[in-house]
Amino acid sequence: MEDDVIQGEQMLSYPIPSQEALEPPAEWAELRQRCPVARVKLPSGDEASLVTRYDDVKQVLSDPRFTRQLNAGNAARISDSESGGVFNSDLAKALPQSGAEHQRWRRMVSKWFTAKRMSALKPGIEAMAGQLIDDMVKQGHPADLKAGLGFPLPVWVICDLLGVPDSDRDKFAHWSDTLINLTRYEQSEIDAAQGEFVAYMAAHIASRRTEPGEDLLSELIKGTDAEGEGLTDAELVATGQGLLVAGHETTANMIAKMVAMLLADRSRWEQLLANPALVRPAVEEVLRFDANPGFGMPRYIGEDVEVTGGAIPAGTTVICSMAAANRDDTAFDGAGEMDLTRTPNPHLAFGAGAHSCLGQALARTELQTVLEVLLRRLPSLELAVPETELRQVEGLAVGGLRELPVRW
Repeated sequence: MEDDVIQGEQMLSYPIPSQEALEPPAEWAELRQRCPVARVKLPSGDEASLVTRYDDVKQVLSDPRFTRQLNAGNAARISDSESGGVFNSDLAKALPQSGAEHQRWRRMVSKWFTAKRMSALKPGIEAMAGQLIDDMVKQGHPADLKAGLGFPLPVWVICDLLGVPDSDRDKFAHWSDTLINLTRYEQSEIDAAQGEFVAYMAAHIASRRTEPGEDLLSELIKGTDAEGEGLTDAELVATGQGLLVAGHETTANMIAKMVAMLLADRSRWEQLLANPALVRPAVEEVLRFDANPGFGMPRYIGEDVEVTGGAIPAGTTVICSMAAANRDDTAFDGAGEMDLTRTPNPHLAFGAGAHSCLGQALARTELQTVLEVLLRRLPSLELAVPETELRQVEGLAVGGLRELPVRW
């Protein structure tokens, strides 16, 4: 990075591109050291402040003064679309973003994502992973592990949880992509897709209201809080949309990135083959080490605030780079090295504070289960192309690989 960029004479465009899919941008380390609160230009053209140090990112995500009220008059829009992107979307507006109402919504939904419930899902996830690997093996190699396993598995899991048919997964994928658009889609495409998405989920909730099943949405329709109040139809639709998008995008991309990271230096894969008990800490280290996670988390601050990296004035939209924070040497010994035995591992991949990822127990269960099954079924797995040829997902708020060519 040039000195004048660091000193603020020029402004970095954000997200900051990386030259290789599994490597972090060189700017991260320099920003943490020399400009921990940096002005950046978003895809919308609006300006925001980027924080990259571990302590600052954790503080911003945990401090209730930094809100998700990104529709404030002077808040930055994220995307170049009219809606401003997923963080400014109708979906985000339909769900309570702060205070008691947010906590109420979170309590009602989080009952479905406890570690105990996720453990009960594991045999089904294991069986589905095995079936998808069987299908991949039958078709022969080289194969695209993202298309054959990374994408369909979490889609099947979240569709099962929501009671929607995974046969509609291609529609869900398109709807999800348009919702998390940064620069890929035109406004007309976004509007059409989101109209279809809302109509689909509203119809599904209406059918579940008359014919309830054993799925999460059926239970939320019947459920009430301590005051006997249930979720509104708008909240139910937005909850279904949000979970479906999260189930598609983040875990599907993470499965492919996890396998790519472990195979890029095959001694990591060999270490897990020799000691499968390392799967759990290895998944946490993969989450910490992920250099291609996507946009990060935006917050809005309505008052002047100090963080360790500097002052943040009122009216600022702050972008938290959890991935840059996870490479902070002041928080992790040997932060730039992948250590599959690392413990404890207080990474920020799932965020922090009141808005930390609701589905993190599900994501962990899926990642651990997929890795266990792959190690057992395909011990000879390896990349079918050099690591430097892996291609990145572009134009969306999530990071990932377009495909993951493998052989065995």
